[in-house]
Amino acid sequence: MLRGRTRRGRGPYVTDDDPLDTAQERRVRAVLALGGVPQADLPDGVQQVRLRLLERAASGREAPRDVSAWAAVVASNLAMDWHRAKRRQERLGERLAALRPAQAPSGEETSVLSLAVARGLDALPDAQRQVVVLRFYADLPVRSIAEQLGVPEGTVKSRLHTAVRALRARLHEDEVV
Repeated sequence: MLRGRTRRGRGPYVTDDDPLDTAQERRVRAVLALGGVPQADLPDGVQQVRLRLLERAASGREAPRDVSAWAAVVASNLAMDWHRAKRRQERLGERLAALRPAQAPSGEETSVLSLAVARGLDALPDAQRQVVVLRFYADLPVRSIAEQLGVPEGTVKSRLHTAVRALRARLHEDEVV
């Protein structure tokens, strides 16, 4: 942990108790709030900044020259991430709403379908299950999945195709759809 080092009278980088001093925490909260993060989510944002500073120290990297500025940049990035996640959730909600039939299935039908899909996912090989979850549940594009898994896009597409075909067959076999 980074302790007791000072820089031009700005105080310690990290104290024994908290990696951010009071002024730095206020600055992080202000940056998050000005970035549009709701008041209820500000404590989580501050904790994320603390965590990133502690992770940086634990990895052996040198302390930032100006912890306050570094924390403000991290807070700004977290605010952008918060907005991206919010937009992603809104788009997912819109896509799900567009898929709903005019008359929604009953709670029992939904439960049966959910259970059948979960069983179908469990029956898939790990690689296929992984791409299905990343594509349809995490809403990641094929390119991002390929980059994160370190495989070609064609491999991701192939796995998706095979997995969806297997899931569809299983749902028809179980007479769910």
